[in-house]
Amino acid sequence: MDNQIIDLAKKLIEIRSETQNKKELERAISLCEKELAGFTLEKFDKNGFPSLLAYTTNKRPQEFKIILNAHLDVVPAQDTQYNPQIKGTKMYGRGTMDMKAAAAAQILLFKNLAKKVNYPLGLQLVTDEETGGFNGTKYQIEQGARAEFVIAGEPTDFGINNQAKGIMWIKISSIGKAAHAAYPWNGENAIQKINEFLTKLLQLYPVPEKESWQTTINISKISSDNDATNKVPDDCTVTLDIRFIPEDQDRVLIDIKSLLPKNAEIKTLTQESVHDTKSTNPYIKILGSSIQSVTKTMPQIIQKHGGSDVRFYNESGMDGVTFGPVGQGLHSDDEWVDTKSLSSFYKTLENFLLSL
Repeated sequence: MDNQIIDLAKKLIEIRSETQNKKELERAISLCEKELAGFTLEKFDKNGFPSLLAYTTNKRPQEFKIILNAHLDVVPAQDTQYNPQIKGTKMYGRGTMDMKAAAAAQILLFKNLAKKVNYPLGLQLVTDEETGGFNGTKYQIEQGARAEFVIAGEPTDFGINNQAKGIMWIKISSIGKAAHAAYPWNGENAIQKINEFLTKLLQLYPVPEKESWQTTINISKISSDNDATNKVPDDCTVTLDIRFIPEDQDRVLIDIKSLLPKNAEIKTLTQESVHDTKSTNPYIKILGSSIQSVTKTMPQIIQKHGGSDVRFYNESGMDGVTFGPVGQGLHSDDEWVDTKSLSSFYKTLENFLLSL
C-alpha cells in the first residue's frame, strides 16, 4: 500500500493544478475519476472549478456518517517542484504536504473500505481550497452534501485540529478637514485620526511577541489622496486583516466600531467564520485512540491560525477536523512530506473508520 500511495501522489503532484490553470484542475479531477471507477461519482462545477463527491450507492445518502475531504489545487511553484523527488524518507514537490499526498492516501483508503463498512462513507475532492473553497466544498454543501463528521487531510503532523481562526478584512475611511499645513489648527488631520484609532486598537489587540492563540490585527495598508506636503489631509483609509479566535467572533467588530474616529466609515471586505468543533466530540476521541494505536504516541488537539474548508461544515451545523501526515515547507520551495508518515496516516484513518 505504501508504494501505491506514493505512486498516486506522484501522479497528482506532476499535474500543475494551480488555481488559475483550469485545464490542469480538470486534469487532476479526471485522474481521480479514473482511479475511482466503479463508484458513484457526482461531479460539480461552479465558476470553472470542478469537484467530486464519491460514494457507493446509486443515490446520494441523505447524510454520510463520515466524509473524507481533500483538495487537489496548489499555490504556484517552481517548474522543478512538479517533478516530485524522494530523498531518504522525504518526498519533495508542490502539494506533497498540502495536500496531494494525503489526498492520494484518502482516495486509496476510500477505494478499499467504502464497500466494506456498514455506513455511508463519502469522499469529497475539490479544486479551490487555496482560494477560499467557495466553489468546491461550500458549493457541495449548498447542493445538499451532509455528514455527521468530516476529516480534511490538511497538514497537521498527526495533531487533531479542531479549531482555526476566522478572517475579517475591513476598510476604515476617516474624514477630516483640509487646511494649510502652516495653520493646522484650522483643519482636522484625517491621517492623525486614523493613527490615534490604530494606537487604541493595538492596545486592545496587541501583536503577540510569539505564536499565541489570540486574535491578531494586521495593518495591511494606509493611504490618502493627499499629494501636497503643505496640506492638512482631509482623508485617510486603513485596511486591516483580522484573524479572530472563536471567543472573539462576536466581539472584535463591536470593539473596532467603539474606537472609530468621528464620522469614520467602515466597510467589511470579507468575513470568514471560525472552525470550531468541540474537543469533546466523540469522533475526535475515536480518532485520538486510532492515532495512539498506530503511532504509539499521545494525540495532540491543536489550533491553527489559518482556516480550512471544514469551517463550511461548522457553518451548516456539522462537525469536523483537519488531520494529516508529517511534513514541512508549506507553500515554500522546499515543501516535503514524510513518506513513512503517509503509511501511518492511512492506517490511522483505516483504524478510525473500522472502529465506528
